[in-house]
Amino acid sequence: MIPATSLHAGTVVRLEGETYRVVEAEVHAGTAKLGGFVHARLTRLATGTQTDRRFRLDEKLEDLELVKKTLEYSYQADDDFHFMDPESYELVPLPRHLVGEAHRYLREGMRVPVEFLDEQAIALLFPPTVDLKVVSTAPPMHASQTSTLKSAGLENGIEALVPLFIGEGETVRIDVRSGKYVERVRGPRK
Repeated sequence: MIPATSLHAGTVVRLEGETYRVVEAEVHAGTAKLGGFVHARLTRLATGTQTDRRFRLDEKLEDLELVKKTLEYSYQADDDFHFMDPESYELVPLPRHLVGEAHRYLREGMRVPVEFLDEQAIALLFPPTVDLKVVSTAPPMHASQTSTLKSAGLENGIEALVPLFIGEGETVRIDVRSGKYVERVRGPRK
């Protein structure tokens, strides 16, 4: 049990039989007439829905211990994404709401950390950026002092806007949340 004042982003707690992850928590000090409280935004792990809750400063909450395992992406079937535990070769299905928009960037064989609670997968910890190869785009141009972008087809089948100097076969870093180009990925220097 932890006091409500110890809540922070990432903490997993059980409330009224349901499991929630804290997205953000803010402690509000009280005044002479009003007592202080903790305002928390929570995500229900079973459904992915968010809710706001207030807790008294002295309220105790059941915190839960999570286990993190690195799993390997195998395939998608309907709304489930199947990952394999490389140690036990057990397949673990994750529903679409746990994978979120990251499903567009999953590639077969990709290793991704997954959080478990009581042997149940509850969260996919996808990296904030991924490196993808450009498979189709207009020939590269070296434009000075311009921020013009062009469309490029990436190896996972999505399109992204990249700078004019990017050519086919190059690797680019893409922000998973926005789908936007971050930078060119260069290989090791020789």
